Parts: sequence; structure tokens; C-alpha cells
Amino acid sequence: MQASITENVDTLLHVFENDIPLEKVEGPAAALEYARRLAQRGIPLSALIRAYRIGHWRFLQWCLDELNRQRAPEDLAVSANRRMLHVSFGYTDRITEQVIAVYQHERDNWLLGQTAARAARVRSVLATGDVEPGPVEASLGYRLRQHHLGLVAWLPVPTDGGSGLARLQRVADAVARRLGCAAGPLFVPRDAGAAWAWLPLGSRSRVPWDEVADTVEGGDPSLLLCAGSVGYGVEGFRATHRQALRAQELAAVADPVPRFTEFSTVAPIALMAANIDDIRAWVWGILGPLAVDDENSARLRETASIFLDSGCSYTATAAAQILHKNTVQYRIRKAEEIIGHPVQEEHTDLEIALRAVRYLGSTLLRPGAR
Repeated sequence: MQASITENVDTLLHVFENDIPLEKVEGPAAALEYARRLAQRGIPLSALIRAYRIGHWRFLQWCLDELNRQRAPEDLAVSANRRMLHVSFGYTDRITEQVIAVYQHERDNWLLGQTAARAARVRSVLATGDVEPGPVEASLGYRLRQHHLGLVAWLPVPTDGGSGLARLQRVADAVARRLGCAAGPLFVPRDAGAAWAWLPLGSRSRVPWDEVADTVEGGDPSLLLCAGSVGYGVEGFRATHRQALRAQELAAVADPVPRFTEFSTVAPIALMAANIDDIRAWVWGILGPLAVDDENSARLRETASIFLDSGCSYTATAAAQILHKNTVQYRIRKAEEIIGHPVQEEHTDLEIALRAVRYLGSTLLRPGAR
């Protein structure tokens, strides 16, 4: 910083003294190197620009004080003042443009290198085998000996430049703030439109999923987010990430695609959905004619699903759907007629099939009548 200030002052004084055209002035080497150092250390660009404004003001103060001590005639003082303002503002404007360009270029290169190193270290942690937490934590700036929540965020529609990753970073940061994380997430870009993240939960092992869903659905409508279950330590770091990836695989084939998917709610489907054609055939076998993509079948499936979730209680199902109890009884009878047996029979298979359809939607259904 001292070298940058000294060289800028010397250069500007030479410009004044020798009447050097501003278009021929290049930024001093120390000033450009100082901008690179700030970029490497994450000092905001705004701080560098503000320093130039303050330096410019201090320089003019000294010049005006010296002009006053010279006791020059008024017309000469006015001319000198005008020239000082014109040249010093022109110089500061030209040099700040150059240091901004150097800063941004260095920041991009530095972040690219840092990101590549972080991604490589994360991949080594995700690989099976023993991991010594201490050195890894120091290199990642993230503590492994705590509870983690793994996230996968992506943009279905590609974007130009680095704006996509910035948007994915913002949603990870927003979820971390909503959950009250003591530190920021570990964020690892995968490409221009996808990223992995881990949220540091400390000693907490539970997550209010409704709050996470509200944060995602109330934010950027163009991005999608999947989450694993909470895990602890190195194995939990790996497990929550694997679960988030499985949830993403499921979300990618859902129709419509959900904005937010949490693994525990779709775990049975995710674990059996390695082949969508196979799960579709299985669902058709369980639901029969009820696996049709139309409004009437959708109403019956929804009521049957809530009925099973509530322990086969007509009263609880009616309350959940804001329906009369008789309406629920009618819908359950219709569903039973269509599938050919009481819903209590093959309870587990039917519940999983209904949950799969509720999540994957039209992907698993026969086309309805047009």
C-alpha cells in the first residue's frame, strides 16, 4: 500500500511538472500489484476505489495549501487550481479504471484456482476411505466434526457468464441464514449452472423443512434445490451429499419438476427409482386403472394417500382436505372399486405407489382421456 501511494503521487507530480498527456499514462507497477494483492485476499473492490477517492482528496488538500503559501496572484492561483482539478481528476479516473481491470482479472483467476483446489479436496473427502479431519478442515475452512446438511442446487436453463453460480450461492446462503448457521456454507461449483453445498449445523440434528421450503420457493423461481438428511462427521458429510444427489435424480424426471425436494420425504422412491420404466410398471401394477393422468383419478389418489397417512381415519382425512366425512368415504369406496381391493390390503405397497405418483406426477401415469 505504501509503495502504491508513493508511486501514484510521484507519477501525478511528474504529469503536472512535465505536462504529460493523460492518455499516455499507465498505472504504476506498485499500484497494479497492490490491486492484485487485495483481490487475492478478498478485500472488496469498493474499498480500493474509496481509498483512491480519499487519496485524491488528501492530495488536492496539500496542493491547495501549498498554493496558498505561495501567495500567487489571484488570476494565476485560479488557473493553477483549475489545472490541478482537471489533471488530478483525469489521472485518478484513468488509473482507477486500470486497477479495477487488474483487480477483477486477478480475482477471477484466484477464485478459479481456489475453487479447483477446494473441489479436489471435497472429492477426496467424498471418496471412501479414512480422512483425517484436522488438515481437511484447515484447507476447506469448514468443520467436519459437526452435523451437516447437504444441498444440490442447479439451474435447468443454462445461463451465460458467472451469474448462474452467483444465484446458486445466494440460495445456499439464504437457507443457511434461515437455519441460523453459525458459519457460511461450504459451496463447491460443479459447472456454470450447478453446485454442491454443505450447511454447518453444529450440534443440531433437526431441520425445520417447512422453513427451508419457504426460503427456496420464495426466492429465485428459476433454480431448483434438493437436500439430503442431516448427517454427522465425515460419514454424515458423505451420506447427506449422496442423499441430495439421489433426490436430484428423482427431481430431474418429475413432471412437474418441484422447486425443492428433501430426501427423507422421497427416500423409498429414490432408493427404488434407478430405472423409471421399472417403477412405472410397478406403479401401474399396484394402482391399476387408478394410475391415469386425469383430474378424477388425481382426487381419488390424493384422498387415498392422506387416508393411509392418517392411519385410515375418515375424520382426519376429511379435516386435512376440508371435506365432509361422507365425501371421503365415497372417494375411498371409488378408489377401492378401481384398484379391486380395500386400501388397507397391500397397505405398504399402495402407500409407496401413491407417494411415488404424488411426487413424480405424470412421469408415472397413463395418459388421460383428451
